[in-house]
Amino acid sequence: MRKISDIQWEIPKSFRNDMLVPARVYATEEMLDNIIADNSLKQLVNVASLPGIQTAAMVMPDVHEGYGFPIGGVAATKYPDGVISPGGIGYDINCGVRLLKSNQTVKDLYRYMMPLSKEIYKQVPSGVGKSGTLKLNNKELDRVFRDGAKWGVEQGYGVQDDLINIESNGTIKNAEPDNVSEHARERGADQLGTMGAGNHFVEVDKVSKIFDKEIANAYGLFEGQIVVLIHTGSRGLGHQVATDYIRKMINALSKYNINLPDRELACVPFSSPEGKEYFSAMACSANFAFCNRQLITWEVRNAWNKIFGNGMGGLELLYDVAHNIAKIEEHTIDGKKQKVIVHRKGATRAFGPGHNELPEKYKHTGQPVIIPGSMGTASYVLAGTTKSMEESFGSTCHGAGRQMSRHAARKQVNPDKLRNELLEKGIIIQAGSMRGISEEAPTAYKDVHSVVDVVDRAGIAKKVAELKPLAVIKG
Repeated sequence: MRKISDIQWEIPKSFRNDMLVPARVYATEEMLDNIIADNSLKQLVNVASLPGIQTAAMVMPDVHEGYGFPIGGVAATKYPDGVISPGGIGYDINCGVRLLKSNQTVKDLYRYMMPLSKEIYKQVPSGVGKSGTLKLNNKELDRVFRDGAKWGVEQGYGVQDDLINIESNGTIKNAEPDNVSEHARERGADQLGTMGAGNHFVEVDKVSKIFDKEIANAYGLFEGQIVVLIHTGSRGLGHQVATDYIRKMINALSKYNINLPDRELACVPFSSPEGKEYFSAMACSANFAFCNRQLITWEVRNAWNKIFGNGMGGLELLYDVAHNIAKIEEHTIDGKKQKVIVHRKGATRAFGPGHNELPEKYKHTGQPVIIPGSMGTASYVLAGTTKSMEESFGSTCHGAGRQMSRHAARKQVNPDKLRNELLEKGIIIQAGSMRGISEEAPTAYKDVHSVVDVVDRAGIAKKVAELKPLAVIKG
């Protein structure tokens, strides 16, 4: 491993004869000790062998081992004949985060945190396999698959301004509902507006620190402000789409003469029938996830209005961004602009100032980037940069990143003790599962401050604000 800088390292493509590009790691030297403890670097080297991969395979400082690709990974393949790989997106397609901002301060509202957290827990269905209040038929599902968050707004679950503040306006193009299996449809039909379990949450936070006043002002953030984070994805629907197409692609490897160091990297040329079908089904799942977060926003707003009435103002959407997705984007490679298929798995889009996909109000600041931490620590709002466009295909980290398995966390963490410790810090936990509290303990995750510090120092995202939790709602 070659040291590029104090926070960037490279495994040259000469390391293994099947590597087509180098493998790059954003991390401090201290972080590397933790990273090499699992198979994430081996997986990164494997990704560097994918047909059509461009520039480098990359991982962010929140990297940890995943299915095929490491979580925290970024890989861009040549469009249209490079490969697309479901392992480079993940099972929870368009798992992502949105941030809602109020015009109220913690000083005004802290005494309401307990009733507010209970009302949000009541309004937002959560837990493994949990159903929502909607049960969509196939025709309605098709509309969600094609229109994403737009469908939710049209049905009264939001306002038009919400759509402006969502990545891709909440709708990924090229969605083809016919390529979503009946089993996937069954799993998703009653899960719109639900949070799920695992690391998903709704969290009421305060803005604890401002790092860049000018960008914070443009984002409408100020110190002491109450904000709400929503973190979830496409639920059982996306998981089934990934399962369906990984199986199809494993069976198609020989058809396209693709030899892989790991079958979990199953992939096909993007331009192939299987590649087009997967991408269109992935787009359906991504749109479902955007719509899911839109309906949860409606539920959170209902909870807010029930506790505060109309006297405390509403909750405005700052931004919604995906961190498990593949997108066709244009980037400059070797001085030339070209289209690529950017795989982001546990990595967040971080487009810099002036990009034509950004809302007008964020064109001069760069895209808002929402980075959730573990419950009990902190989360961050960052801004995308020009350097991220030059260096990391407009990408940065996505969170703290696990450093302990769920099984190990359950063995080591007493959930009652943790709940009490967090309460002593002024953090309320509403959760349906004591097991889930143990699995998501702060000790199970890397230090989010260190992770964010690395991407800030690397220049691929810029620190804008730090958020501290007041109430965490989980499945």
